This record gives sequence, C-alpha cells and structure tokens, in this order.
Amino acid sequence: MTTPAFHLALSNGSASSAPNATDLGFVTGSVRLLLRLEGFAAFAAALAVYGRNDYSWTAFAVFFLAPDLLMLAYLAGPRAGALGYNVVHTYVLPVALVCFGFFGGAPIAAAGGLIWIAHIGFDRALGYGLKYPTAFSDTHLGGVGGRH
Repeated sequence: MTTPAFHLALSNGSASSAPNATDLGFVTGSVRLLLRLEGFAAFAAALAVYGRNDYSWTAFAVFFLAPDLLMLAYLAGPRAGALGYNVVHTYVLPVALVCFGFFGGAPIAAAGGLIWIAHIGFDRALGYGLKYPTAFSDTHLGGVGGRH
C-alpha cells in the first residue's frame, strides 16, 4: 500500500506542497454530508429491523461497541490498527451475517449482524470513516476531531 504523500507526488510532481483533504483521499463538502447521512440511514434501518424482530435490547446495549475492540490493533502500530479497524467497520461481514441469520434460520446471527450494522452506521454518521494507515485520525470521511 502506498502512502498519501506518494500519491500526491505522482499527481502533481511534488510531495513538498501542502496537500489538501481531497489530495489525501478525504471526501469533503456535500459528498461528506451524504456519506454521513447514509451512515445514519444504515443505523436507523438496522434499529428498525432489530426492533421489528423483537430481539433483546439488553444484548444490543452490551454488544453495540464490540467492533471497537479491534482498535486494540493500534497497539501494534497504525498500519495494523487501520487494518483491524477497517475489517470490522465495513458492511460486508455484518450483511453476510444478517443474510445467514434470516435465510439460514439463525436469529442470533441476524441480531448480531444488525447490531454490527447499527454500530458502523452510527460511527459513519458521527464522521468516523475507514482508517488510512497513517494515523487513527485519518479517515475517508476526513480527519477525526475536526482535522482536515
């Protein structure tokens, strides 16, 4: 994987000029807003389906933050941390889990997948995007905490 500075060097011939958010791969403006709204929509939809199926709200509360345990991978460095965080903060695995749960007759899997989707959507709505290996605060939705 190449660094944002390397991409910048390829795009304008110099890594010495100050990069802007778009050069680093961060979305900005109305696109960022739409992605955050999309995250909120995923959160709301997962909550609605979860509630409609009468799954345990206690389980929801207990497991809602479970995907964030993978942030411990940052103890091994930013590259490992970003990989760990990104694996559990994409929709691919939880959607597969929900499908398996609903179509395979495993309601506990469906409930777990819905909690997971709700977590990811909530994070995205707050502006926590997928991480770049440069630093925890460097995400596809811009910098965490107002950076970029």
